[in-house]
Amino acid sequence: MQLSVIILNYNVRNFLELCLQSVEAAVKGLDAEIIVIDNNSQDDSCEMVKEKFPNIKLIENKKNLGFSKGNNIGVTQAKGQYLCILNPDTVIPESIFNNLHYLSTIIKDHGIFGCRLIDGRGTYLPESKRNVPTPFIAIKKALGFSKEYYANHLTEKASGYVSVFVGAFMYLKRNKYNEVNGFDEDYFMYGEDIDLSYKIEQSDVKNYYYGNSTIIHYKGESTLKDKVYAKRFYGAMQIFYKKHFSRNIIFDLLVYLGIKSAKFLKSNSLEEKKTIESYVLISNKNYLKLEQQLQKPIEVLLEYKDIKKNTEVILDANYLSFETIINIISTSEKNKNLSFKILPKNANFIIGSNSSKSRGEVVTF
Repeated sequence: MQLSVIILNYNVRNFLELCLQSVEAAVKGLDAEIIVIDNNSQDDSCEMVKEKFPNIKLIENKKNLGFSKGNNIGVTQAKGQYLCILNPDTVIPESIFNNLHYLSTIIKDHGIFGCRLIDGRGTYLPESKRNVPTPFIAIKKALGFSKEYYANHLTEKASGYVSVFVGAFMYLKRNKYNEVNGFDEDYFMYGEDIDLSYKIEQSDVKNYYYGNSTIIHYKGESTLKDKVYAKRFYGAMQIFYKKHFSRNIIFDLLVYLGIKSAKFLKSNSLEEKKTIESYVLISNKNYLKLEQQLQKPIEVLLEYKDIKKNTEVILDANYLSFETIINIISTSEKNKNLSFKILPKNANFIIGSNSSKSRGEVVTF
């Protein structure tokens, strides 16, 4: 088997449905499998997978085992030569696996492949490519000084060697994942992707960033200045340094001060509010129930074009490819007056996010 896509889910039922639709489109024609591991979600995620995606392998954990252990459980069931570790709050283009498979034939001694990530409004997410965080760099990052944390030697749409990728999307050989014992289960949340990236590079291969492929990541966790995030981040960094760096009084002091200073940081994880004056639907169909739910008229267009400010654009996946949807959102980044929702195939809801600082919004109709 060529590929196993591993998706760890926890209470994001609607995002998972959209993600799985895009993954099914991307593996079409490939010898591939999709494995969903659910960490004891309290919504109806598992029921949705069983009903709408009966060919997908579903593993139902009886409790929340965390990111590392959950993904490792999925990998033990995988049969593919390659793995794709994928977050459930992502949307991927149809071409991504073919592109990366071709790239893997050119770059022989590769480790992890990463790609360009954007949020729900098309803004580039700099965590797409990162450097190995020294304690000093990590503390500066959590305090908002993040230039050295990110791999800025490459532009966002360039390609080249990068040390660290985010766990929302990682593409690598299964035998290489197993060789380094996968995600370290000492990490419950945060840091495990840094650890895996570092271990892979230490095994005499290089990780590679491919900026020509873009995926949407509806990043819903706290921001860099959120005190809860900072405490979790520093806790993960403590584990990372103890495992991979020599113990040092200065290192320990810097990390200790970072954890202590986190309590003074203000939370900034509320959803970004904006005024929506009109709606545009890119589709070949009217959805009267959606129009009634939004309580405003919806202009239906067959193709995306210049749209007036303060408009929310609804992209119909029944009509548009996921590649086209991602391209529309990605190329509209400079227009800060627009927001986007996606209507998944055969669904009665639209979904999206106006900010990478929140979990997004679902509108059911």
